[in-house]
Formats: sequence, structure tokens, C-alpha cells
Amino acid sequence: MIRRPLLRKTAIFCARRGVGLTALLIGIVIVVLVATTSLTPPAGYAEENGISAGTTVYLPLVTRTSCASDLPRMNAPRFNGAIPFAQTAIAWFGRVSPTQNYTDIRVGYNANELYVYLAIFDRHLWYDENPTPQTLTQWDAATLLLDTSGGTVLSPASWKIVAQLYGDPSPQRRAVYRGSTAGWQATNIAFNAVPGWRGNALNDNSDTDRGWAMGFTIPFSSLGLSSAPPDGTSWRMAVILHDRDTRAGPPIGDQFWPPQGSLDSPGCWGVLNFGLPSYRTSATPTGSAIIRRPTERSPLVPDADVGGAITNQCPGDESHIWNEWGNRNYGRAPDFNIQNQSDVSDWPCFAKYYVTFPLDSIPPDKVIVSATLTLHQFGNSGGLDVAKPSWIQVLTASGDWSENTITWNNAPVAYENIGGRWVDPTILTGWPGTPRTWDVSYAVARAYARGEPLRLILYSTDSDYHSGKYFVSSDTGDWNVAGRPRLEVRWGESR
Repeated sequence: MIRRPLLRKTAIFCARRGVGLTALLIGIVIVVLVATTSLTPPAGYAEENGISAGTTVYLPLVTRTSCASDLPRMNAPRFNGAIPFAQTAIAWFGRVSPTQNYTDIRVGYNANELYVYLAIFDRHLWYDENPTPQTLTQWDAATLLLDTSGGTVLSPASWKIVAQLYGDPSPQRRAVYRGSTAGWQATNIAFNAVPGWRGNALNDNSDTDRGWAMGFTIPFSSLGLSSAPPDGTSWRMAVILHDRDTRAGPPIGDQFWPPQGSLDSPGCWGVLNFGLPSYRTSATPTGSAIIRRPTERSPLVPDADVGGAITNQCPGDESHIWNEWGNRNYGRAPDFNIQNQSDVSDWPCFAKYYVTFPLDSIPPDKVIVSATLTLHQFGNSGGLDVAKPSWIQVLTASGDWSENTITWNNAPVAYENIGGRWVDPTILTGWPGTPRTWDVSYAVARAYARGEPLRLILYSTDSDYHSGKYFVSSDTGDWNVAGRPRLEVRWGESR
């Protein structure tokens, strides 16, 4: 597996030159069902709850009543040999503010190991100078939760892997626990956790830090497997971000992916699928439709950029990026940017794109044969001499949103990633620009079957600087209707 160094200590600024740094690791995801089961209760449970000895106790599989039945999923791509950082699956959680953190999650795997990488936007970076396994999560740290059985209760298939921020890989700042009916039990397995950071300095009171990263590489053999799970296998996975903003503390409240996550309840974790979803049908096309906004003032096909939009790309003012950046709305902009990279200090350059297509023009009781999303690209963040290709992924959104109010901080997280493609730099030689297409047949078939509109997100997993890509939005003028985002759907007859 190729290794490129994680970020090291450096003064921070929004650099837009050179080649980006890369870090690698593997990850897992998990899904949940709420039910009850007869278990041996934890020690002291009966006494504390007034239950007579010998009574059969039915414990809930989850400890939070808000646990949803259809939690987010990460579809991890499999690679032969080295895991390319720029093509790992992506998901995210959290918010950007002076006291809250945001995290990108990347996941990939090969025949031997799982890689999970976390990039965290964090204004204050603190580690424990005298760590113990019990205090790791009271400082800046990350916990990766996995259940290799896909179960809903803690068992020996459940794993808790903890790593705390530090300047270099630090075995004394790692801990591993294995599940049991009595809870988490400390254990030892072989794995790697490589930290990185960007800012003024670790363990200081400066307000000019930007963030940190942690890359987990976990051999499948350490989890009791002889090789990678077969394609289509589902595990459960969750991530917990731990945060501390001063030496004296206390630690700030934990953040979870998925947001409904619970440390002790695999039933509230996300789903990690091994392999990307595919869609096939033998139906013959009998009809088709092209869906896009017909006029500039139409409410159809709402879309929005969040984060480092073209008009707000890579701002360097500290007050702006921590207080305003994550709360700005660009729903009426005529264009948008998609961007990401491995240098976490440049997160004010990052941008995601949200778009919703109504599917009511498709007649009822049909079979989706194929669906293609087309966007028109007209530029890049940087000239052709420095701009780099981007692996732009398409994901489905976990909920609805409003074009006039959506921001980086309130936008719904992804439900699942469905695929991606390389997008090269371009120059505008004439409108509407260069067409770029994505196969979204799987997502359309799922949304149509559920009677929902198609809610998509596009985000990249780049490593390099100068990786932003500029596209035409639904809000472009009527002179450029051909450049608006377009969904082309073909359907056939159900049998």
C-alpha cells in the first residue's frame, strides 16, 4: 500500500500551488435495526433496577431511541495493490465553528488491509503529554468502531480502535478494545495509526491552527480474517471524534458518524459495504425523459454549492473561516465549485455540490433502464499549467434541503456513495462548456422505487492542490439553458 506523508507542523495559509500531501488508511461501515433480545445483563444491572435474581431480562439493542432504521452507508472500493488516496470513498459529519469540528472520512481496501482516513477541521490542537489508555479520548483523538459480523449488539466481532493526535506515530497513544456481553475489553492487535496536523503548534493557545488527520491501516488478519471480505459483504462502522480546546479542559462533547451513533450499540452504527453498488436490468427502453430547470426563475431542479464557492474560495481571514464560512448560502449562484485535497489547512477551499431532480415525469410502474447526470464544466482553480485532474464522486443525500438556506453546516450528510469519475482540467472555448457525465442509474432506480425525488451530492477525494472544478448551475441565465445540470432517464416496462 503506498504511503505518502500526512501533514506535518507548518504555518497555515490557503496554499494553491505545488503538489498536495497524501495520507492513507482503511475504514468500515455499519447499519442498524432496533429490536430486543435476551442477554446476560451487565454486572449490577439487576440490583440497580430492582430486578429479582433469576429473572429473564430483555435489553434494548440500542441505547438511543433516536436511532434510525436506514442509517448512512459507505461503499468501500476495492483496489489491487496500493490504495490510491484520491479514489477512496468519502463521507462526512460535524460542523465548522470556533468550538465545533468537521470531519471528512475516506475508506478503501485491498486484499490485505482496510484503510480509514479522517481529516478534521479543528481550531485548537491538544494532545496528552502523559497519556494512558483511559485518558486518550479526553484530548484530540478519534475512535473507529467496527463490527465484522454486521450485528446489532456488542460481541467478539466488535472492535473499538482509538488513536490520539501527536506529532508522529505514537504506540502509547493507541488502544484497542474488543466487544463482549460484558462490554468493551482491552486487547492488542496489529494496526497502524498515522497522525498529521497543520497549524501554528500543538499544545499552544494560538487561534491559528487549521486541523489534523489520522490514518488507520488495519490488516484483515488482525480482525481474525484470512483475507478481505467477499464483494457485497456488509459490516457496521462508526467514527467518534474527541475534542479538547485547552490544556485545562474539560474535553468538548464527542461527535459521531453517523450522527445517531452510540458507542455501545452497533445497531446505531453506519453500514460499511465492501465494493461499490451496481445496477443492471434486462428491460428494453420504451420511454425517456430529460429533466432540468426550464427557466431561470423556475423552482425545478434546485441546486447549491456549499463551502468554498467560486465567490468565496480559499478565504484566509481567521474570523471569517471559523464564524461565517460554514454558514453561508450560495443557492442562487449561476456556477459552482467542487473541491477537496489532502492538505487539511486548505479546507476553506473545499466545496460540495447538492442538486435535486424531480422524477414525477417518469410514468408509474416502470423499470429504470439507465440514468445519466450531465454537468458542464467551464474552468478550474488554477490554469492548465497547474490544475490537476479530480476524482469527483456522486452520492445520495440523507434528507431534503432548501436552495435558499442550505449551508456547509446544515446540509444533510450523504446517505451513500455510488461511484465516481475522473474530471480533467479544461478551458472554456465556448458555452455551455465541457460536458461531464456520471452514471446514476442505481440512485434513480432507488429513488423512483421509494417515490422520492433524486437528491444527489457531488464531492471530490483529491490529494493535489489546484483541484477545484467549476461548473454551470441551474441558476444560470436562460441564454445558457443547455449548460444547466441535466438528468436523462430511460425506462422500460415492468413484467
